[in-house]
Amino acid sequence: MANFPIVLIGAADSGLDPVRRITEALPRDCGAAVAVVFHSGAQPSVVPEILRWHGQLPVMFGAEGTPLEPGHLYVAPPDRHMLLSLVGFHLDRGSKVHDNRPAIDPLFVSAAMAFGPRVIGVVLSGLGKDGAAGLRMIRNRGGLALVQDPVEAAVSEMPAAAFAQDDPEVLPIEELSRRIARLCSVGGAPASRVAE
Repeated sequence: MANFPIVLIGAADSGLDPVRRITEALPRDCGAAVAVVFHSGAQPSVVPEILRWHGQLPVMFGAEGTPLEPGHLYVAPPDRHMLLSLVGFHLDRGSKVHDNRPAIDPLFVSAAMAFGPRVIGVVLSGLGKDGAAGLRMIRNRGGLALVQDPVEAAVSEMPAAAFAQDDPEVLPIEELSRRIARLCSVGGAPASRVAE
């Protein structure tokens, strides 16, 4: 099992700016692996290039069989669900989830099952309910659930659905970025035990 935190971020197109701000806050010596799912559909994506430009970590699309490494940021590729297991990433072109492929819930649920309390799930701006069930699974397996404040989100549906499904920590993006940066510097401490 991984001995470092795993930060999972889910967002729709309206969440690109919040993800950029989180990426900018991540320290160069980030001790967590970070994975991002955007509702990009089948369209070509330049998200890795954008996040590479705004952050200090290596950024790449998740690829089949790629092992998870701390200090790296992985983006779900277009038209594939990105899942996590103990051996690394698995890409799947299965049915759409909440009308999306890639979708947030498959990544969140698979990571929660594999890594339990090491998982930190983050739901940002977007339409629909994707991420809510996955965030609840993360909490049920001992991980940490964080949600962008729906009041400030460009599109509040996903954060509001995540809040309604469970009792996550709800933070404005500035505080959320700082919190995630701190969590990335905690080494092997389980996510659920990391103090403010």
